[in-house]
Amino acid sequence: MKKLFLCVALISIISCNNKQEKKEVNDVTGLQTTIDTTLQLAKAQYEYMSTEVTSGRFPKTYHEDSDTFETSNSGWWCSGFYPGTMLYINEEYPSSILKEAIKSSLNDLKKEEFNTSTHDLGFMMYCSFGNAQQFEKEASYETILMNSAKSLATRYNDTVKAIRSWDSAPWNKASDDDLVVIIDNMMNLELLFWASEHSGDQKYYDIAVNHGNITMAHHFRPDYSSYHEVIYDEHTGDVKAQITNQGAADDSSWARGQGWGLYGYTVMYRATKNPKYLAQAQHIADYILHHPNLPKDKIPYWDFNAPNIPNALRDSSAASLIASALIELSSYSNEEKSKEYMANATTILTNLLSPKYLAKVGENGGFLLKHGVGNMPNHTEINTPLTYGDYYLVEAMIRYKNKV
Repeated sequence: MKKLFLCVALISIISCNNKQEKKEVNDVTGLQTTIDTTLQLAKAQYEYMSTEVTSGRFPKTYHEDSDTFETSNSGWWCSGFYPGTMLYINEEYPSSILKEAIKSSLNDLKKEEFNTSTHDLGFMMYCSFGNAQQFEKEASYETILMNSAKSLATRYNDTVKAIRSWDSAPWNKASDDDLVVIIDNMMNLELLFWASEHSGDQKYYDIAVNHGNITMAHHFRPDYSSYHEVIYDEHTGDVKAQITNQGAADDSSWARGQGWGLYGYTVMYRATKNPKYLAQAQHIADYILHHPNLPKDKIPYWDFNAPNIPNALRDSSAASLIASALIELSSYSNEEKSKEYMANATTILTNLLSPKYLAKVGENGGFLLKHGVGNMPNHTEINTPLTYGDYYLVEAMIRYKNKV
């Protein structure tokens, strides 16, 4: 009788495992098909968007209630996402319309290589010219990227061992003698790592590593949630304040900020192979994925501690950023964590590519994702499409295709 029971139990386990394996295969196959369809949608959307963008302007967002397409000049921190997204799409589904729009936008963006007034050159120049250089291998792109890295390096403070983010932020308790560093700045280090490898100059590598180390020391709480902003005394390197600008409160966890940290330390590990950065990225991932306020569909609220959860707005841009980072992080992690990260990325992408979040052709001003949250406390870009939401969604989809 005992043998019969064991046989039945074994058959049951094998059957369940087979069903689970089939479900996982079906989920993967289904998502791959959806991704291919969505990338073709992206091609159509961005071809349309290119007709809405005039020379010297870059998409910022779209306001459905007023049917208003909002743009910026090339100096806005998001300017690189538009050409970067088109470059990704065009690599998958070539388009003469996109090629022309890419050429035009890169030409308009080029002058920012000498902009020393912003820390966002990684976003602006690496997401654009970095992709262009990867796909097209033109020497002119390498020159632009090196000039951009030189400009970014001028903002490094050797006392604090960090790159200045904002030149001033009096609304956030900072004075003219202070150095403000925001968690977003982790995303600009990829440009410096590229510059060091390309030029052979250790300086850029050292700046990136020092910035990553100081951010790891002072931006993160014991549970691996992060402050948005740390203010240092630029003359002594002392920490004066740990606060937020875009989150719900100084001690809250702004969702996109957690994503910036996750992505940033994944890049740190890729560039250095130092296991402490892998551990940091994994700790941040675990914080996000195991947070009690993370919804079942894995699309986070704009802040994990938003005051009106479960009625708080979700942030699709944070979700796409996190998905893209998780897919890369899975490549560096052990089998158990890799499966967990890919399973969560699959869930995020599956839900972002549903009608709730994904626009139809001709909708949303040409953007892909709906329901992004830019800056809730300052009441800007609330529940709207965002260029970086689209960029990291397309990147995540391509990474997923190449991974599975």
